[in-house]
Amino acid sequence: MTAPILITGVGKRIGFYLAKHLAQLGHKVIGTYRSQYPQLQELETLGVELHRCDFEDASQLDELLVTLKQQPAIRAIIHNASDWLPDGDAASAISIIDKMMRIHVSVPYAINLALTEQLNAYTGGAADIIHITDYVAEKGSKKHAAYAASKAALHNLTLSFAAKLAPSVKVNSIAPAMLMFNPDDDEQYKQKALKKSLLQKEGGESEILNAVTYLLQSQYVTGQVLKIDGGRHLV
Repeated sequence: MTAPILITGVGKRIGFYLAKHLAQLGHKVIGTYRSQYPQLQELETLGVELHRCDFEDASQLDELLVTLKQQPAIRAIIHNASDWLPDGDAASAISIIDKMMRIHVSVPYAINLALTEQLNAYTGGAADIIHITDYVAEKGSKKHAAYAASKAALHNLTLSFAAKLAPSVKVNSIAPAMLMFNPDDDEQYKQKALKKSLLQKEGGESEILNAVTYLLQSQYVTGQVLKIDGGRHLV
């Protein structure tokens, strides 16, 4: 039986794109999602095994982990599930950062620990854990400080798990900046955003797929961060 790739947050955008294209490339894919989206039917048609799970609900997470631990082996875990809450006032501060830390840190931490045995059981070379972090993990954010801090913590987990799980599991981060616009973004916003990188264009979801493919194929990269930012750090 082919060992699957687990991807969290496959309902839309990058997670959906990764699940779809990795399935089309012949990988067995397991995906989690929080909300129902019409495009999930397309993933099911491609053979993606889908599990609905709200990561803020401890009982749902526990149930998911019980199910996943029944896999004899896991090829890779891609932690893509994310939320992007803006900072609020003092009254909402704790709830906002708690939610950001739970989704971006606590849940990946728990999943990595729970499925270590399945990752170690993969026999096709080193297994992989890939954390999708963010460009702001190093820079910070004036309006999304809690989000940025949680993504920075997620990258720190990369370092810890790379050391903890070597040599049988490689653990790396992918840190994208703005990859693609939302359908309702206006032209003024788009032009302002594009000027923040040297290459001044949308990267697109394919850049994440290229990075994931590279990490899956490499047998000598661990504890690293791949920055997919169009040269934004030099502007």
